Amino acid sequence: MSALDLFNHLLNFVAPAFAVGFLTALLGRVTMRKSSKAPAWWLQGAINFIVGAAVLAGGLVVFGRDGKMATYAALVLACAVSQWLVGGGWRRA
Repeated sequence: MSALDLFNHLLNFVAPAFAVGFLTALLGRVTMRKSSKAPAWWLQGAINFIVGAAVLAGGLVVFGRDGKMATYAALVLACAVSQWLVGGGWRRA
């Protein structure tokens, strides 16, 4: 496998985490009240992306392959919890 192929595989591996992480951050700005201590949307998206990539890596280790629906369900749940924590939702609860 060439370096370009490896790079392509890595980008495709983390693409769901990128999409879910940043969409969660953007939708969190719309649905949640703005907290004065909440970081910028791009920082929230970056944190969600890192959490999502870790969940995808964990799913790869646990299941031995990529693309299991349980991993994607865990990705959505982890990004939602991460957004709730980073966005300040826990302060109002």
